[in-house]
Amino acid sequence: MSRSATSKGNLLRLGFQDADAALVALDRLGDPSGPLLALMGRTADPDEALAGLVRLADVVPDPGQLLDAVAGDEGTAMRLLCVLGASEALSDHLVRHPEHWRELADSRLGATRPAAWAVREGLLLAVGADPRDPSPVATKADAEAVDALRVEYRRVLLRLAARDLSHHLGVDDAAAELSDLAAGTLDAALAVARARVGPDARLARLGVVAMGKCGGHELNYVSDVDVIFVHAPAEGAGEDAALRVATQLASHLMRVCSDHTGEGTIWPVDAALRPEGKAGPLVRTIASHRGYYERWAKTWEFQALLKARAVAGDLALASEFVEMTRPMVWSAAERDGFVEDTQAMRRRVVEHIPAKEAERQLKLGEGGLRDVEFAVQLLQLVHGRADERIRPATTLSALAELTRGGYVGREDGDALHEAYAFLRTLEHRIQLHRLRRTHVVPADESALRRTGRSMGYLKDPVGLLDTTWQHHRREVRRLHEKLFYRPLLTAVARIPGEEARLSPEAAEERLAALGYLDPTGALRHLEALTSGVSRAAQIQRTLLPVLLGWFADAPDPDAGLFGFRRISESLGSTPWYLSTLRDEGQVAERLARLLATSRYATDLLEREPQGVRMLGGDLRPLSAEVLTEEMLATARRHEEPESAVLAVRGVRRRELLRIAAGDLLGLTDVADVGAGLSRLTDATLEATLEVAGRAVRAQRGLDTAPARMAVVAMGRYGGFELSYGSDADVLFVHEPEPGADAQTATSYAQGVANELRRLLALPGPDPALLVDADLRPEGRQGALVRTLDSYAAYYAKWSKVWEAQALLRADPVVGDPDLLRRFAEMVDPLRYPADGISEDDVFEVRRIKARVDTERLPRGADPHTHLKLGRGGLADIEWTVQLLQMRYAGTVPGLRTSRTLEALAAAREAGLVDEDDAAVLQQAWRRVSRVRNAATLVRGKSSDELPRDIRERAAVAAILGYPPGSSDAMVNDQLRYTRLARAVVERVFWE
Repeated sequence: MSRSATSKGNLLRLGFQDADAALVALDRLGDPSGPLLALMGRTADPDEALAGLVRLADVVPDPGQLLDAVAGDEGTAMRLLCVLGASEALSDHLVRHPEHWRELADSRLGATRPAAWAVREGLLLAVGADPRDPSPVATKADAEAVDALRVEYRRVLLRLAARDLSHHLGVDDAAAELSDLAAGTLDAALAVARARVGPDARLARLGVVAMGKCGGHELNYVSDVDVIFVHAPAEGAGEDAALRVATQLASHLMRVCSDHTGEGTIWPVDAALRPEGKAGPLVRTIASHRGYYERWAKTWEFQALLKARAVAGDLALASEFVEMTRPMVWSAAERDGFVEDTQAMRRRVVEHIPAKEAERQLKLGEGGLRDVEFAVQLLQLVHGRADERIRPATTLSALAELTRGGYVGREDGDALHEAYAFLRTLEHRIQLHRLRRTHVVPADESALRRTGRSMGYLKDPVGLLDTTWQHHRREVRRLHEKLFYRPLLTAVARIPGEEARLSPEAAEERLAALGYLDPTGALRHLEALTSGVSRAAQIQRTLLPVLLGWFADAPDPDAGLFGFRRISESLGSTPWYLSTLRDEGQVAERLARLLATSRYATDLLEREPQGVRMLGGDLRPLSAEVLTEEMLATARRHEEPESAVLAVRGVRRRELLRIAAGDLLGLTDVADVGAGLSRLTDATLEATLEVAGRAVRAQRGLDTAPARMAVVAMGRYGGFELSYGSDADVLFVHEPEPGADAQTATSYAQGVANELRRLLALPGPDPALLVDADLRPEGRQGALVRTLDSYAAYYAKWSKVWEAQALLRADPVVGDPDLLRRFAEMVDPLRYPADGISEDDVFEVRRIKARVDTERLPRGADPHTHLKLGRGGLADIEWTVQLLQMRYAGTVPGLRTSRTLEALAAAREAGLVDEDDAAVLQQAWRRVSRVRNAATLVRGKSSDELPRDIRERAAVAAILGYPPGSSDAMVNDQLRYTRLARAVVERVFWE
């Protein structure tokens, strides 16, 4: 060997990492190592390949013969060195069984695939069983047979790995060979099991049905082998005896494969996919299986059965099982709850990934193998009912048929095939190193380098491996999102082309399987949005595959798609609309969630389509000052009062959308929602009060206002706790200007108040704001507007304790600042009496509350779930806090607030409520307020009850942050919150 060939620099260029150690090893091998250097440089780990060859040469009887063989035959050398460089485990196997190196000298290895029957025959012969016997029995001693099975398994695996690494075997071919090897191993293990059971083994027929990857003929190098065992009594045998023997045979088979011996282990046999899982019997008859699947099986079990294949034992019995389940598999998509079940299955897969592995998971992570497999299987279940061509159990074969049939777009199918093949190959290379079951891409440099080189990336193996892997992950993520939806568009868009298309019937089947209740209507919407060759139709065809997925993940896909069509038709010619959705993914996703969840937000968007732009920005509620300034400026640009207030209401409509969107997307806290709606009402009333005053002065020929006016917020409005659709409870206050006639001033104030209410109640494109003044003295019978002195006189002489309670919520906010300040000073002694209310008044408050509980609850309403008046609802909590305010606010300044949560916090700090009780009330108030807001957002109208409609209830749960399918959990949590709150109310309010 020349000095230049073995220089350190040359070794490093060939990929060796430890040149010094390599030089020592090469020297030990002598001259035959020279021709091997270049071949070592093409292996996954040249250092390991060289070290493995030295180890092997040390243990073979004739090292010269070994070295001459590899030096003289490039095929033998390449197969051996590739295995030694890529698999530490197989290198160890060769050292234990050095005679097996000759397996790799077989010149036919690169061109021929072993037949499944030949593999099975070799494994059975290894344990001393007759492959021609219908029920072969091992004849070797038990320990010898178990070890011999492992050795033969590794021998076959060694040959496969050598072909895979050095002859560029397709990943589907490698997986199929591994599946055949597993099937033969199961048969040989069953032969050992029969020997263990003895003569009684003849009492039972036992069929082994492969599931999962083995059933799909796509097994990994190292994987659990999923099986289902089916048995029947042998002729003349009793059922009980057959069950006992079949259970013993199955148990022994599993142990033969999984036990650790001096020759290691093979793999675990997992029977957890059987009926009832690990809690069910290990073996069942055909009839028992049928009974279970017909009555009790879940959707995921039929999805799993899609891969079922008879592989070992009594093949006739196992095949009978498979045929029995086939009609059930292909009708699974017709079952109730199919959509919800399949969505829940995918969520469970993602949720069970350890956080530290999520980004490096090949199998379960986003853009991983399971995404492809799940998508392919779901499409098979949906369309395989009517099309037998797409039923192959192997993922790549099924994907090819789905693409050929038009169920998957051609380009998408090709890209997905390439990505899946890459990911499976990467998984194989990682597992081959130590023959360990793993699906996690290693993080350390040396392992990544070895893996990258094993994939053929000899230059910059780490960088190229990561770049290629991330590319395919992105492709899978992208295609997984669109896979179900793109063919729907080609089915309706009438675009010329040769690609196969879904029939309308198949498109409707797919939409129904994805959760659309009106698939025919959904197809009409898709056709309206995508037909033609316009730029808008082209962008829609790009957008809709993703949007349809987001709609399907939301509670009401039909509403989402219909709403999107209406908004698109409204904004179709607007240049920014579709480009914004296309280029700003957050806007499109937020829009989809709103449209498929909330009728309230959809109505606002239809009336305010420009609000789509807002979804890409800050959705926090604006301050009252900013809103008031904008509304006043907007109103002052209009002469007519109706057009001025219409413009003000337009700003309000936009801000209602902002608050609703922030709430629906989980960006705005419930307390901030109430405060935001209240500040928005402040600004709306402030601007409308100015417009109404200007209008009344014009009507009456007045140059100046004869009275100053103020509006006092009351009820939930005064408490900064408005909900969507709430009326604005107010009191109107006026005071004549100095020198003005009192009657003229009163008439003017009355006219302004009425004009304000009229303008805000006019029909329009936004939700009307109803201004309710019924909490004024004498209610509807009393004057709409009073002077400050009139209020003072009434409260001093006539007011009842309930009016003092109502004034706890009074918040003077709109109009003349001095008048607002003096109103607050006037009512404070009444609502915050220095010594608290009397015991008689406490009794009266409790009496009124008892009447509210018994008389105000609507007929037919459930007292457990009514959000406002139910047990532990808003009224219970707010009355409890208000009673504490009336009793103690005179001495506890913190209680002097119109806000429930602030008053509750002050009561806790003052020791009036203990920490735990205060926490319960606070949590319940926040929870019930959120549910009340969510119910209104979902239904599009004010609601004080939990929705009874399944979809509406699911939408409420989604807004609250529950995962799909958790409506019952949401209701149970709601009942728990209110039950705990009611217990606190019983102690604090009533005792």
